[in-house]
Amino acid sequence: DQETGDYETYRRWEVIEDEEEIEFPERQISLTEAREKNSGIQAGEFVEIIIPSRATDRISAAATRQVVMQKVREAERDRVYKEFAPRIGTMLSGVVRRVDRGDVIVETEGVEALLPRMSCISKDGFRQGDRVRAILKDVRSDPRGPQLILVRTSPELLIELFKLEVPETREGLIEIRSAARDPGLRAKIAVRAVTAQFDPIGACVGVRGTRVQSVSKEIAGERVDIVEWSPNAAQFVINALAPAVVEKVVANQPDVKAVDVVVSESQLSKAIGRAGQNVRLASQLTGWEINIMTRDEQEQKLNEEAQKIATEFMELLDVDEDVATVLIQNEYTSLLDIVCVEPDVLEQIEQFDENLVSNIQSRAADAMLHREFQAIKQSEENTPDDTLYEVEGMDETTAQVLAANGIRTMEELQEADTFTLGEIPGISEDRAKELIMSARAPWFEQLEQ
Repeated sequence: DQETGDYETYRRWEVIEDEEEIEFPERQISLTEAREKNSGIQAGEFVEIIIPSRATDRISAAATRQVVMQKVREAERDRVYKEFAPRIGTMLSGVVRRVDRGDVIVETEGVEALLPRMSCISKDGFRQGDRVRAILKDVRSDPRGPQLILVRTSPELLIELFKLEVPETREGLIEIRSAARDPGLRAKIAVRAVTAQFDPIGACVGVRGTRVQSVSKEIAGERVDIVEWSPNAAQFVINALAPAVVEKVVANQPDVKAVDVVVSESQLSKAIGRAGQNVRLASQLTGWEINIMTRDEQEQKLNEEAQKIATEFMELLDVDEDVATVLIQNEYTSLLDIVCVEPDVLEQIEQFDENLVSNIQSRAADAMLHREFQAIKQSEENTPDDTLYEVEGMDETTAQVLAANGIRTMEELQEADTFTLGEIPGISEDRAKELIMSARAPWFEQLEQ
């Protein structure tokens, strides 16, 4: 009682179902026992019984106050965690309260958040009272220091700022597909119009550039390139490399996201950018590894690849350089190309007769069969034997690693030494000792018998 200073002490039990096991007798009570004290009580509620209060001195009162305050702080931190954890990756706005050794303490929605120095843009110079926008990177449950961790260098901040400045993104008329940043210097953002009649770049730029300038100002004057996204990967790469003019985009391997981009000598510096900035941002934006080259460099690369293929044909097909060159000139650049084509198509090539075509296709088929056999053999050699899995503590990953390094059976593992096994990447010296001792366990059992 705050007026009289009197107080009462209660003992509190949580009511649990009768069939549940009581783990904490000092805090839990069964439903049957609880109903002896309160017939209307239900499981999940609490039973409170007044107990005699002990006389407390000043020190005890201070200790009690400290415990209560600690519990209040813990409850507040739990509330903050539950409120903000689902919002990780979203943008928060706040006011700078203080700057401590480069780290910025921001108050947002009544809670203190930390913007570490390494997560600030290099040109940021915040002072007390400044307004700041940042992405919520993490929510910590650590009892010390701010729980909310912010970041201003992530591409997500650029995306959220454009969503804020461009109403069409919230209305579903424009879709932001990706973004890439060199924080404080330059950024690229890819946008797409949901309807073909809409201009996504113009909408993001705004009248006289007001929208993009507002975004740029928020991120310390970062120059922002707005790129139109395309479902065609080659066109998207071309758009992303702007302002450079691209002549050709070549994807050499369909299963690898890498392209060669050919530009003229005059456009080379633009395409690469200062310290590789333009090509690096374009690569991050598109998700493709981009290799910039001139026409001469591409021609040299093609010649080297053609020479490599010609050498392979000469060895595997037992043909001379002229025949290998003719095959490459007619776009037969692999054994599969030669095997799959109809013989009469090859016979249409000048200087190719029926006998030569038959020999070439037969040798190509034999070479492919030999390669397949070698691949199967290699696969079998790298497959762990069943006995290896019988070793105590052996898991699938370790078994595969051992087999790939020539240890396929339990017997081979028994004969291995710790030093050799410890040299294998992913297997420490302690792990090597453990595996070898487990593999040798049958030896010791036989000796004991």
